[in-house]
Amino acid sequence: MLHPAGRAILVIAAVAIGAPAAAQDVSPSEADHDHTAQGAAWTWATDASVFFGYNDQQRKFTDFSAWESQNWFMLTGTRPIGADQLAVDAMISLEPFTMAKLGSPQVFQAGETYNGAPLSNYQHPHDLVMALGGRYRRSKRGVGYSFTADVVGAPALGPTVFLHRESARDNPETPLVHHYTDSTHTTFGVLTGGVDANGFAVEASWFKGEEPDDNRLNIDPLKLDSWSVRGSWQRGPWHAQVSGGHLHRPEPFELYNMARLTASVEYSGAIGSRPFSATLLWGENREIHGILDGYLFEWDLRAHARGAFYGRAEAVARDLLDLGGPDPPGFVEFHRISHIASLTIGYVYDIAERRWGRLGAGADATVYTVGENLVEDFGSPHSFHVFLRYRPEARSAAAAHVH
Repeated sequence: MLHPAGRAILVIAAVAIGAPAAAQDVSPSEADHDHTAQGAAWTWATDASVFFGYNDQQRKFTDFSAWESQNWFMLTGTRPIGADQLAVDAMISLEPFTMAKLGSPQVFQAGETYNGAPLSNYQHPHDLVMALGGRYRRSKRGVGYSFTADVVGAPALGPTVFLHRESARDNPETPLVHHYTDSTHTTFGVLTGGVDANGFAVEASWFKGEEPDDNRLNIDPLKLDSWSVRGSWQRGPWHAQVSGGHLHRPEPFELYNMARLTASVEYSGAIGSRPFSATLLWGENREIHGILDGYLFEWDLRAHARGAFYGRAEAVARDLLDLGGPDPPGFVEFHRISHIASLTIGYVYDIAERRWGRLGAGADATVYTVGENLVEDFGSPHSFHVFLRYRPEARSAAAAHVH
């Protein structure tokens, strides 16, 4: 018999697939999109993204591939309370069932664990419950005051998570800089307060610094041991932010805390009459073993009514060769840092667009260059994807995801 929580999760997924969508990270003051269902006092909106395809990663000595699905489904409800607003969010992913336990093969990707050991060359599956929380916002004399409490959610740290960036939503692969910028988007325990006015916002969060464990089906213990601060600006299609935070022992195999700094500029508008989205971002992890920087530029251009070109360029400094190596008590060793650059070019074509959403077919290829200390083990890797992509809403340059 299906557990009650499982039945609730299936209901959320069915609603997200069956209804058109509104944006995920829509600011509380922004008007709802047309794709909503009106109740007595609540307005409900859905969003989703599903990829299914073949992932092939080729490197020296080891080629690895998988048939897999990256996916998420979201339900958001808002309700006015006088001049104030209450919002609730729930989000799930079926990746614990549609990916291998190790995750999605990806050369040079790192972050989180499997069986207590650090993951390397794999992107971990997301937890079954990716978001669950609520937000209350009061507006007075042009100033908004908000408070958010999440069982699972994102603190005020980093840019719009890649899953919801318009510049990344046609790309099935996770950015290499994910764990330098927006990996805290599924944090178990978050409290956030913010003030906004005239497009500017300042937010602060108290949250759990540790990454989710490798049991993808449970709710991890909630803690409040880390903090972050973010300042952001939103105007029209532009969104910019700078943020920083202190993370308490983000990885269980490390005994030390970490500081993270990020800055980003996002654009989701058009070039002429063609929808165009782009993101430029930087993230830095200041670890006990060294300082690691990552840079990203990604884009998505709607070339014509049914087709879109997308791409991503990254440069990262990575701790791969000594990842997870324990230090004796009282002794810290600086790890060997490796430098990696990558370029992805892809195209997706909508083979069907109906009221239930858009079904597209796509493919991309990625090439890498590596520093000298990786050549012996990795050579010159490359990879490609061939996939089907489902999104429930019609493409709109106006439907930008914002904080």
